[in-house]
Amino acid sequence: MFSGIIKKTGIINKLYINNNNCVLEIKTSLAINKNEVGSSISCSGTCLTLESYKNKISKFFISNETLNKTNFKYLKKGDKVNLEKSLKYGERISGHFVQGHIDTTCIVKKINYVGKSWIINFKLSKKFKKYLINKGSIAINGVSLTISKILTEGFETVVIPHTIKLNNLYNLKKNDFLNVEFDILRKYIKNFIKWKKKDFQILKKF
Repeated sequence: MFSGIIKKTGIINKLYINNNNCVLEIKTSLAINKNEVGSSISCSGTCLTLESYKNKISKFFISNETLNKTNFKYLKKGDKVNLEKSLKYGERISGHFVQGHIDTTCIVKKINYVGKSWIINFKLSKKFKKYLINKGSIAINGVSLTISKILTEGFETVVIPHTIKLNNLYNLKKNDFLNVEFDILRKYIKNFIKWKKKDFQILKKF
């Protein structure tokens, strides 16, 4: 479980992809010790297991399922990745609860600059619009953001200067693919209501 508050990034040192899986190496100044091998780290919003760490190089294995769901299939050596360690009990939690389970990807449609803030329009497949809530939370590349407006083909967020400078959103450009995780509460409530409706329809038959 993560918070979506990104304070560190890393640079892809190696990204080897074959038909079934992917090996990812990230060079970073994020404080990691060898005892943390096997723990979860959010890499641009994707919960990955740290397989090894040496000389500031973190190594991860990405399954074919994860590769298909995320934007890693579009990335290359030298690209920047957002990093966040999993939460600890007793620590202050900002942002919102982020699982690191990517639902889909979105595309940057337009970026407007208002003062030092960025207003970003994202294009999203229509089948996922049911998970969008105006003023609700959403994780983009692992960054906890608030949906400022729901659009016909997606949604809009406003990113403040402090947030921009701490993660890889700073490098955004039109048509970039980004990882999306919808708010966990919205997903659970939506699923609960769906099954309650099915139960009601079954009861009506008796």
